[in-house]
Amino acid sequence: MALVSEFLGQLSLNVGSCESKYPTVVPAIDFDPDKDAARIETAIKTKGVDEATIINVLTKRTYSQRREIAFAYERRAKKDLVTALKGALSGSLETVILGLMKSTTQYDASEIKGSIKGLGTDEEVLIEIVCSRSSSELSEIKTVYKELFKKDLEKDVAGDTSGDFAKLLLALVQRKGTDVATWISIMSERSVPHLQKVFDRYKSYSPYDMQESIRKEVKGDLEKSFLTLVECFENKPLYFASRLAEAMKGKSAKEKVVTRIMVSRCEVDLMKIRTEFKSQTGKSLFQTISVSNTTTIYLYTLAPPHTNSVFQTISTIIYHINTSPN
Repeated sequence: MALVSEFLGQLSLNVGSCESKYPTVVPAIDFDPDKDAARIETAIKTKGVDEATIINVLTKRTYSQRREIAFAYERRAKKDLVTALKGALSGSLETVILGLMKSTTQYDASEIKGSIKGLGTDEEVLIEIVCSRSSSELSEIKTVYKELFKKDLEKDVAGDTSGDFAKLLLALVQRKGTDVATWISIMSERSVPHLQKVFDRYKSYSPYDMQESIRKEVKGDLEKSFLTLVECFENKPLYFASRLAEAMKGKSAKEKVVTRIMVSRCEVDLMKIRTEFKSQTGKSLFQTISVSNTTTIYLYTLAPPHTNSVFQTISTIIYHINTSPN
């Protein structure tokens, strides 16, 4: 990475960063947590469970509104809503709904914990979350991680990764320089607008763009991490749109990837992701998920109930009353 390091070391841009939000799930108008809690209580008590009502209520409320519903439910039923939902739901539907009952930060922290829990580390999850979140988001994730698991995020990441990959992740989590190469320090410290200008200027400095240079000089998890960083710095919604398109290729979709992106981005920038997805694939995200849903039903005819419900739930999120299915 001598060329990249030399170039980055010469830069002294200094611009701020402010990411706009483009959610598909927005606060419900005329919101009544007591009414919603009553509907969910009835849905849970219904023989066979009224899943449609649970989906329609919880996917059309923001996290803060779901939290109010949970308080109202506990007052009403004398039970914890999350515990009640666990008992009533199963499979992918349970996974999505319980994910929505967490804040975006809590969800990210839980996903990171899950990726390093037990034997082996899911580097894909670590790379996606750590390399795509802003410094302020990572700071919040660290705080919540400590609250939820009574452990330091940095220590857990360091204990489950190694080499330059570990140093990069730690540099991003800590948002300060390390003794790795200059380019790692720069990419972990600078703002998004700053780095966008860096990459633009790099094109006139090198015969290759930044992504091509990284592919030529770095391999393995470090390569994936840097490519993710560059893609997110250049166009974060496009990065997630590409992840979704790749996850839904072929006969069966990668439910975990689709679920993680939908749950974590529906109150952040899913509207922008939808636009990029359609521009990239020529199909709407809603349409693609609907097709995946049909395929999944066919593939899992003999599987336990709710195997396909993740797509029904995600379709509902996208088809929120304040959006259109395009």
